[in-house]
Amino acid sequence: MSSPIPFRSSAVMRRAKRLWRQYGIFWLGAIAVGLVAVLYARLIDWGYDAFRGVQHRYAWAPLVITPAVAALAVWLTRRFFRGAEGSGIPQVIATLHAKPREYGTRLLSWRILLGKIAVSFLGILGGFTIGREGPTVQVGAALMFNLRRLYPRSNAHIERQLALAGAAAGLSAAFNTPLAGVVFAIEELTRSFEARASGVLITAIILAGVVALGLNGNYTYFGTIQIGVHFPDLLALAVVLTAIVTGIAGGIFAWLLLNTARWIPAPLRRLHGERPVAFAALCGFTIAVVGVISGGATFGSGYAEARGLLDGHPQSVFYPFLKMIAMVGSYLPGIPGGIFAPSLSIGAGFGNLLHMVFDSMQLPMLIALAMVGYLAAVTQSPITSFVIVMEMIDGHALVISLMATALIASRVSRLFAPPLYESLAERYMAPLPQPAPAPVPEVPEVEAPWSEADGSDEEPSSGTAAEDTTTDPSGPPRQ
Repeated sequence: MSSPIPFRSSAVMRRAKRLWRQYGIFWLGAIAVGLVAVLYARLIDWGYDAFRGVQHRYAWAPLVITPAVAALAVWLTRRFFRGAEGSGIPQVIATLHAKPREYGTRLLSWRILLGKIAVSFLGILGGFTIGREGPTVQVGAALMFNLRRLYPRSNAHIERQLALAGAAAGLSAAFNTPLAGVVFAIEELTRSFEARASGVLITAIILAGVVALGLNGNYTYFGTIQIGVHFPDLLALAVVLTAIVTGIAGGIFAWLLLNTARWIPAPLRRLHGERPVAFAALCGFTIAVVGVISGGATFGSGYAEARGLLDGHPQSVFYPFLKMIAMVGSYLPGIPGGIFAPSLSIGAGFGNLLHMVFDSMQLPMLIALAMVGYLAAVTQSPITSFVIVMEMIDGHALVISLMATALIASRVSRLFAPPLYESLAERYMAPLPQPAPAPVPEVPEVEAPWSEADGSDEEPSSGTAAEDTTTDPSGPPRQ
């Protein structure tokens, strides 16, 4: 009798291969996303510290550095890294909602991944008001999307799930907010949730978060705010007013980004279209001027300023408005950079401003409400926004207030502009321009000479070669 061992070995190998393709590749990608997210965060922090060191030593230096960096970043993006501009989340949405392979190979390639990291690092070296969280989403999606090559027969479903898991894992690792990563994948990226993919997706998010925790330690992004047991009597009014103010501000910001042709002067629009590098330098100079006016508070993502406000260190009442100007100026040229962290910083500034009205309330409570309100207004993803902020500040005691603020602010923002990420994603999903066909020279029709003296009442046909050669082809057609 033949031994059953070879048969059992082949069955075990087939099962191992199936498990590797079903789970192992996702887990491997999630671990890689966590590592890349942590290293990317440290790179961005180092770059911003380097900029701040120069800016503290030479207050005028940004007037030279920021425009130069802006011009270089735009030139690099347009020349080598088309598809890496902006936060990166619209590119991921476009890939998930369209044909994954066609759009993924263009928007989630290795080249885009490297360009996203390199040019956003360059932007933070120049003091741009950009964050790293949105880029981490595109980096995570690109990293896992390219693992499709490990499948012997990849298909659209596998590619879509890889990109989705990578994007959600990137957000989880960037903020140390695993629950927000799950909600983000459901609410913002797909608008749906498939049961057969839920376990693999959640596992990937958790693995990326575990890697980030292992390298950074257990932490909350903005620390822990202390909220008393008894809430103030004006909390309901504060929630409504904060949501309205941040909803209007966030809606205006989204409108400005989506309707540049309606508010940018025509000469600047022509400059942007004809000389984008010069336009970027002009935007960089504007960012530098605003930064100098604010004493350096508007440079960078705004994490330090938001953290300072939560810790009780107030900013100028003009801070959120100046930060919004710097943020718009950072995104008009089209360089890689996220809007999550700057939005949270602007929201914190509005919370500090509203404390003048609700001075009896705790400042950290108002700041938390304003952060979630402004982020929800910009993204119009209220559930993701309040979950992110809740996990960032360990603010479970405020969960109902945060949720209400996010929902109201998102609805107010909708009065000004449609959802920002979806609107930008539609631009990436537009059909690519096709090359113009080669021009076909027109051969003029030539009339054969005839006259009434020929004795004929009909025009002769104009198809004989002898008659065609009597007309000078270089002259105008005979009338």
